[in-house]
Amino acid sequence: MTGALLLSCRPNPPASARPARVADATAQTSASCQHCHAEIFAAWSPTDHANANRPVAERDRVAFTATTHLASGGADFDLGWVDGKPAMNERRADAPTIPHAPKLVLGSKPLWQPLVPAPGNRWQPTDMAFDPAKKEWFNVFGDEHRQPGEWGHWTGRGMNWNSMCAHCHMTGFQKNYIAATDSYASTWVEHGVGCIQCHGPMPSDHAALAPGAKKSATPPAPPFFGDRQRMMQTCAPCHARNELLTAEFQPGENYSDHFRLTLPVDPAVFYPDGQQRDEDFNWTSFQLSRMGGHGGVTCFDCHDPHTTKTLLPATNNLLCLRCHGAPGVNKAPVIDPLAHSHHPPDSTGNQCVTCHMPTTNYMQRAPRHDHGFLKPDPLLTRELGIPNACNRCHTDQSTNWAIAQTDAWYGTRLDSSQRARTRAVAAAQQHQPTAGASLLALLAQEEVPTWRATLLELAAPYASNTPTVVTAARASLAARDPLERAAAVRLLAEQPDAGATLAPALNDPSRLVRLDAAWALSPTLTEPSPARAELDAYLALTLDQPAGHLRLGQDLANRGRLPDAEKEMQLAATWDPFSPGIRDALGFVLNAENKPLEAAAAFFRAAQLQPADAQPAYRAGLAFASAGRLADAETALRLAVQRDPQFDRAWYNLGLLLAQTDRLTEATTALQHAESLTANTPDYPYALATVLLRTGDRAGALAAARRTLALDPNNAAARALLQAR
Repeated sequence: MTGALLLSCRPNPPASARPARVADATAQTSASCQHCHAEIFAAWSPTDHANANRPVAERDRVAFTATTHLASGGADFDLGWVDGKPAMNERRADAPTIPHAPKLVLGSKPLWQPLVPAPGNRWQPTDMAFDPAKKEWFNVFGDEHRQPGEWGHWTGRGMNWNSMCAHCHMTGFQKNYIAATDSYASTWVEHGVGCIQCHGPMPSDHAALAPGAKKSATPPAPPFFGDRQRMMQTCAPCHARNELLTAEFQPGENYSDHFRLTLPVDPAVFYPDGQQRDEDFNWTSFQLSRMGGHGGVTCFDCHDPHTTKTLLPATNNLLCLRCHGAPGVNKAPVIDPLAHSHHPPDSTGNQCVTCHMPTTNYMQRAPRHDHGFLKPDPLLTRELGIPNACNRCHTDQSTNWAIAQTDAWYGTRLDSSQRARTRAVAAAQQHQPTAGASLLALLAQEEVPTWRATLLELAAPYASNTPTVVTAARASLAARDPLERAAAVRLLAEQPDAGATLAPALNDPSRLVRLDAAWALSPTLTEPSPARAELDAYLALTLDQPAGHLRLGQDLANRGRLPDAEKEMQLAATWDPFSPGIRDALGFVLNAENKPLEAAAAFFRAAQLQPADAQPAYRAGLAFASAGRLADAETALRLAVQRDPQFDRAWYNLGLLLAQTDRLTEATTALQHAESLTANTPDYPYALATVLLRTGDRAGALAAARRTLALDPNNAAARALLQAR
């Protein structure tokens, strides 16, 4: 079905081998499965899966006629229902009204968004969404006021349905991006998450495709059925924050062959204990938990995949007590909710999910349970600002009150590996010098593979001064879990012997590991090799997005193809003009091409787009100086030290520039400040010695030269300065 809007029951195909891909099984719609699986079809039909995407219908009239005008979070629309179809006319300041005609609906409950067609066969979900329970519109971005032209505006590439939404909201979706025309020829089997999206295509003689035919006694089933771990990996792609490695995931295949799971490394994405922070969905948290990541619990132990409801109610703890009630199942500890919670029966505080699966709202109206099953720890709230379930409910009480309560109830039980790990993760995120040793100590005893991968990822910056980090990473190359092996590959990619160490990983069973090894060894890969072909296919996957062109540009730069790299990054910057990261990367390429003035402009634009970051301003200062634009260099370097007064290297370079322009008193002050910030860099006192000598302060110059030699006894220039006295 190509671009079709309606479901249809198709004629049976001729008997043949089972289709290789869901996208090829165009006759196997959920409607065709209904003939033999009516009960399951009825359970599935009203779910969010079934209604994840659909054509606009008469039932949507109420939304488009409930109000005639919407204005929220920068969005401004007039609504209507004309000739049986919805109309959304967008108002923009100082511009004519822009008419939009929604034809599809994205999502179901607790919210849905109209999908409007756009040039290049694109579909774009508006930032105004409808709440079917409250029957009201709201802006999914809240008060962000995203502007036209921004990557994340509803009309931009960051909100493009073909690229960002459809692969999880459709069955058998193929993006089919055409780079030459920057357009799409997207296809799909049916709207929503249908039967074959999870079960895979059935053989052509499967009974469900032959209504009225005699049903075989034992209808064939997909080979992965019965293996709950493999079955669960079919849920993961759409219930995870991840990066696509291919566009060809099929039910029953390994998740790590097609996706890179986002780990709790960035403090803006996950809290240091692994709690969801940004829009993270559930799979990472579940894999971080001892239940999912170590204990063998699967999605199907709690959820019915057809109704999407829990197998038992969670509100009265029956769901959790399936395993945690006496005598205990799957080695789960037996828990008495009343004794454990210290809250009265039927209260919110006596519900397991309230404390161990707190909810966070996304898109303003979509509450999602955290699936990490963590212990609430108010002490970490006080130390690190991590939310705790106690104060989520008891909003009228202080954090110290919650600490006192949990200490009285649980004592030292909260002083557990969870707390130690959280502190170590937070220390690494804050770049504390001693964090590397703490991460390694935890790695030695950590049993959850996803946490092991996270600890390795965070330990990477400490590899240069903590040799045991490299030793641990080498050991993890043989780990059972591909996440851990991939983290080890990324860490070892920065080591001098990376080529010899990582070459075997090019043949790893997991595509995730192979791609990370191929990325690290890209300059050495020959064109006909399988590793080169697999990496190139991965790099081509997201060329409809600025991040895809940035990634391709980085690979080209690593391979020494700088003009080609610049071309890719310039396009990425055009498509996302407000991304500081793209401008920063472009600056490095331009600098390597010996284009210092263009590099300086790119770095300085990155600094403007990232007002709290001193690094791009510093890089702009160096590039301006290299181009001979000393006044601009001074502006950029002063901006760097203003943003980060502890930035010793920026003070040093500012001092050199001031000395170069004969402002010796200011140069002396800047260089003295640089030396005061770090006492182990011989460049700083030596530069100060040369400036003091020019001011006539010979005693000060000699003292600075002696400090230089104390740090670097082989510094010939400092020794010559002393001998010249």
